[in-house]
Amino acid sequence: MGTTKPTKNTKKTVRDSYISSSAWPWFQKIIVFTIFSLVINHLASRESFPGSASYRFPIEGFLSSILLCILIGIIAELNFKFYKKKYFSKKIEKITLVRFMASTLGYITMMYIPLNIILNIVTGGQTTFYYLVIGLLITLLLSFTLIGILYAKDLYNLYKLSLKDAEITIESGSKITKLTYENIACFYSENKIVYTVRNDGTTITTDFTLNELEEKINDQLFFRANRQIIIHKEAIDQIEKIENGKLHIRLKAAIENDVIAAINVSRYKRKEFIDWFE
Repeated sequence: MGTTKPTKNTKKTVRDSYISSSAWPWFQKIIVFTIFSLVINHLASRESFPGSASYRFPIEGFLSSILLCILIGIIAELNFKFYKKKYFSKKIEKITLVRFMASTLGYITMMYIPLNIILNIVTGGQTTFYYLVIGLLITLLLSFTLIGILYAKDLYNLYKLSLKDAEITIESGSKITKLTYENIACFYSENKIVYTVRNDGTTITTDFTLNELEEKINDQLFFRANRQIIIHKEAIDQIEKIENGKLHIRLKAAIENDVIAAINVSRYKRKEFIDWFE
């Protein structure tokens, strides 16, 4: 069954939808902070529980939690921008998401402990280690939930862009060509020259090495099958099991070349390839 390739207008729509989703980031975040604080503070004590006979609006807790949420939001936003620039713009993977969340919670911990001690000194209260730890754990749990709510859509949009709308600039001597990932079947090396193969079978020489390309491209879509070739997931036509536990890969692109005609994945990389492909 054939697949319909996205047009330029479709790609523009995907990019524009991501930009528009971030057009009012702090307005949206403040609304989330407010709702989150209202819910938490109304469930925190019996006096502030909705429907209670002794109900009283938790103004002190509400304002302090709004302030805490804003500080958490600033920390999360700065860390997200750093990860977006360094990691998320290239690819979205589980280990990077875990590092983003862990580092954000770490920065929140570094902010929470001295802030709590200072507030207790200013208000004349006592800093009890037990309550400090309990408060920190609750704050981290709520922060985890809040960050997940705030950045789920941004991360999903970045994930879609990294797979569907990403492009690479191919330099070949004085010529520069821009290709989207979806238009690339593979990269292969022959006689110390690296070629880019389009889906229609045409080739472009590049000034990159395969190692350099491997660092630049999205490894959710591309796989280094062997020392001579990097293949695109959607370009694979057939996978065949051959002798000694190896795999033979045939691509959809029609090109007469020995390197592409004999794409073999060794038995040592077989599991890695299957995990990536599936």
